[in-house]
Amino acid sequence: MNIAFLGLGNMGGPMAANLAKAGEKVTGYDPVPDARAAAAGNGVAVADSAIAAVAGAAVVITMLPSGQHVLDCYRDIVPAASPGTLFLDCSTIEVADARDAADLAAADGHLALDAPVSGGVVGAAAATLTFMVGGPSEAFISAEPYLKSMGKRIVHCGETGAGQAAKICNNMILGVSMIAVSEAFALGRRLGLTDQALFDVASTASGQCWALTTNCPVPGPVPASPANRDYAGGFASGLMLKDLRLAQAAAQAEGVRTELGKHTEELYTAFVAADGPGRDFSAIITSLTKDCTA
Repeated sequence: MNIAFLGLGNMGGPMAANLAKAGEKVTGYDPVPDARAAAAGNGVAVADSAIAAVAGAAVVITMLPSGQHVLDCYRDIVPAASPGTLFLDCSTIEVADARDAADLAAADGHLALDAPVSGGVVGAAAATLTFMVGGPSEAFISAEPYLKSMGKRIVHCGETGAGQAAKICNNMILGVSMIAVSEAFALGRRLGLTDQALFDVASTASGQCWALTTNCPVPGPVPASPANRDYAGGFASGLMLKDLRLAQAAAQAEGVRTELGKHTEELYTAFVAADGPGRDFSAIITSLTKDCTA
């Protein structure tokens, strides 16, 4: 199958490369020259436009920054797609935008799925991503082999938009968890606990969670966590803020109270304004107390 991959950035580039490594014929496009060059070095043929990349493709995968980008892209490429193309959007966007994008594809007779990912840049490079997929079963069955070339766990969450719903709910949990873990370390320090002592207890007790045991916000206990590199790499705080805002928009639209999610979004808004969007989201510990410095 010919695969078009649109969006070759920090996530899309490694994902496209893994498809090429799996033996797929991948043609990619990104407006950024460095992204195109990196993809070309990883076995991806590079087109000079999105429409050119889509020509003759049986599968079109998008990894773009926002719902507006996805919708604008679909409006351009859907009319140029071959009959019966499978559209697979891996961006993290609003549920409503995911449904609108799928409608654009379906109106021209194509299959479409929303399939946002979890696992970050490391997971994209290692092909260990988790895909949360929404859309028709027929499309999911067709997409599964390609998803398995890019990820380790693929979950069909339901109908169109369900993948995005799962992603924003999961990341709201993650954001809230990181605040709780960071506050616990801040309190523990004031009470005379070492970071290692608190980690040794909480990581094997009821406080255990991914934000603690994998992405620990203090240097030391988890050597691979971004805290040991001045919070470089990992899942950027700006992306966490984006997902928290998507969750709050959905909660407001559905009339659901998410008090902790709302407060976490407010804390990350202030943190990103002061610290910038680039460091790992666990760096928020540095803003919670003067004792918690990188």
